[in-house]
Amino acid sequence: MNDDALFGEVCSREDKLSAHDRSVITLAALISGGNFEQVRAHMNIGKAHGVTKDEMAEITTHLAFYVGWPKAWSAFNIAKEIRGE
Repeated sequence: MNDDALFGEVCSREDKLSAHDRSVITLAALISGGNFEQVRAHMNIGKAHGVTKDEMAEITTHLAFYVGWPKAWSAFNIAKEIRGE
């Protein structure tokens, strides 16, 4: 169901939302929920969809004010691992 509905049907609707924007939204939702096991995979997907290092830093910084510093800090550390820094 997940692969067919989400990754197949929904994610393929590029005329509705670009893969880049879909990745930004997905990352914001996962970080907000503290779902860091999925964050790692979706940061890699986001990177493949053109989410830049600067965008990831800005997304995480912005979220820190709304979802709390501990979640943002955890996401920053994952992003540093993904980006190799």
